[in-house]
Amino acid sequence: MKFLCGLDKETFYIRANETYIMHEIFTRGPVVATYDVYKDFNYYRKGIYIHKDGGRPTGSHAVKIIGWGKENDVPFWLIANSWNSDWGEDGYFRILRGANHCNIEGGVVTAEPRV
Repeated sequence: MKFLCGLDKETFYIRANETYIMHEIFTRGPVVATYDVYKDFNYYRKGIYIHKDGGRPTGSHAVKIIGWGKENDVPFWLIANSWNSDWGEDGYFRILRGANHCNIEGGVVTAEPRV
């Protein structure tokens, strides 16, 4: 399966495709992603985050995608945030998967460390 675009010998962008991202997580572990942050994300507490209020992004943020799932037939990415365990779902959040929601699937990177 050829789905990586090389940055250098150890770091790769993963194509913006949920199957490729899932494959990478399954075979090598978590990946790093950036996504567009909107004002309503500041009020996230639990559940699957789906941006609804329009407007422009207030910034971007880097996170670690550690897995995926479905809740009530809604696919999501499970993401570890860096803000602490008091935030969101014990420091984690879920975001809509498969639609490049908030550009979450558009900037995914993985690394292959030298041993």
